[in-house]
Amino acid sequence: MAFSLQLQQIFPSPIKFCSQPKSPNPQIFPNLTKRLSIHPLASAQNNATSNIDHNYIVTDKSSINEEEVSLPPELRRELMPKHIAVIMDGNRRWAKKRGLPVALGYAAGIRALRNFVKLSYNWGIRALTLFAFSSENWFRPEAEVDLLMGLFDKVLKDEVENLARAGIRLSIIGDSSKLPKSLQDLIDKAVMTTKANSRLHILVAINYSGQYDVVQACQTIAQKVKDGTIEPEDINSFLVEQELLTKCTEFPSPDLLIRTSGELRLSNFLLWQLAYTELFFSHSQWPDFGEAEFLEALSSFQQRQRRYGGQSS
Repeated sequence: MAFSLQLQQIFPSPIKFCSQPKSPNPQIFPNLTKRLSIHPLASAQNNATSNIDHNYIVTDKSSINEEEVSLPPELRRELMPKHIAVIMDGNRRWAKKRGLPVALGYAAGIRALRNFVKLSYNWGIRALTLFAFSSENWFRPEAEVDLLMGLFDKVLKDEVENLARAGIRLSIIGDSSKLPKSLQDLIDKAVMTTKANSRLHILVAINYSGQYDVVQACQTIAQKVKDGTIEPEDINSFLVEQELLTKCTEFPSPDLLIRTSGELRLSNFLLWQLAYTELFFSHSQWPDFGEAEFLEALSSFQQRQRRYGGQSS
């Protein structure tokens, strides 16, 4: 009940995303200053959402540099991972721990993501895969799903031009057919607008399942066998990899996976692609994952020997 009341403050008119996709209310983030109540938690939520309106993932060129900046002294450029996957866990727990609305946890998570992308961009990371919404997340409370769909809608509307100017390419992996039609249209526009960029490739996993990713790859290969374009003996791991949803990036297999909030599992994320990925589990909840925590993860990665099943040097 409390969560529903919080969402009514953000979304003055009820919207439905969970069952039959519908176009979200174009006023999904109106001028909240005039709409929210003066309750302290509502006021805090209002301020956080207002910040999201203007400070999303990418800002102007003063926050993301044209050239790579010098790395912190504890890092070596030749040992930097090219592709980092991230399970951004702990937004809800972060808010609940502070007695705040869950929506404020997601707002804080967006700010952490913005800083994470900026650091990755400046430090020369080539690809990021961000687990934003799993296929299992549809089972969360409907109001929370509505909130997340609204946030996806808002960031795409606000940030696609900034991404394009910064040289960032955006791709969405997952079954987008289950998303609201208006959100699907925004995704198509963002992908097309940024497809020629190469400075940093951001893959956002929305309605994604690692198990389904492998299944759909097998289905595609099976159809090719049925059509006679390949023989069964032609099937190998390389062929499977070419049919996974991460085939859109130059670096389909992450070098490093970061998961926050102390959870020690993969949660159905990139199950094939993570076969030889180095894993780093942080006790920090995602909104608290900043530069120091990122440095800790990268330093840990650079101290490891990646043997891929072979012997150590």
